Amino acid sequence: MDRRETISGIRAQADSIGIPEIQEFVNIYGEDTRAGVKKLVVSVLKKKEKYEKEIARLKEMHHYENQYKECCYICGIDEVGRGPFAGPVVAGAVILPKDCNILYINDSKKLSASKREELYDEIMEKALAVGLGVVSPQVIDDINILQATYEAMRIAIKNMQITPDILLNDAVKIPEVDIPQVSIIKGDAKSISIAAASIVAKVTRDRMMVEYDKIYPEYNFAGNKGYGSAEHREALKKYGPSPIHRNTFIKNHV
Repeated sequence: MDRRETISGIRAQADSIGIPEIQEFVNIYGEDTRAGVKKLVVSVLKKKEKYEKEIARLKEMHHYENQYKECCYICGIDEVGRGPFAGPVVAGAVILPKDCNILYINDSKKLSASKREELYDEIMEKALAVGLGVVSPQVIDDINILQATYEAMRIAIKNMQITPDILLNDAVKIPEVDIPQVSIIKGDAKSISIAAASIVAKVTRDRMMVEYDKIYPEYNFAGNKGYGSAEHREALKKYGPSPIHRNTFIKNHV
């Protein structure tokens, strides 16, 4: 390749370069003395370093999956929506292929909304099976949030296309489930399967709350997702509860 190539042309290469091509890029431009080219070489090397760190992190995220690798179908389970004033609790159940590496998959709380949406699509494309469980605010009021969470998880398992051999759960053991279970504290940051379930559940519930916002716009459910923000509490005082509020959660706020 011509070393006299313009910096703008080299920058275009750097912007679009894939990880396998980085070493060749460095071999070609590493001795270029122009300051702009030096910066581009540093930037692509940082991109490679970031990728290698992510691969190492994902390897750690497979620790529990590898521990139970004799099982054909390892299912991650997680829920979202235990704390909000309004809306359902949603559980996700996901079985990923054993060789599945989805870059930047993590606990859904550590990801931006746009990254969750991007990862949701990739999870839904690559997963062997996905199940969702949704339990309404009315049921939450009737049986309490812990029991409603367990019920959402049981529904998610039942809604899967494949029966799991083992469940990796985020910090709980689900009653009335015969499948072997492993409870992992902070599992959504330690298991790729639980992280996938966390993302699927979070994106599903967030989308539901955006739709509820169109029906009950005074509470800004699209923004707060039903959680008890100051704005949400003020709306409760002004308008009273909506049909999707959890009465047992808001009795001190209306």
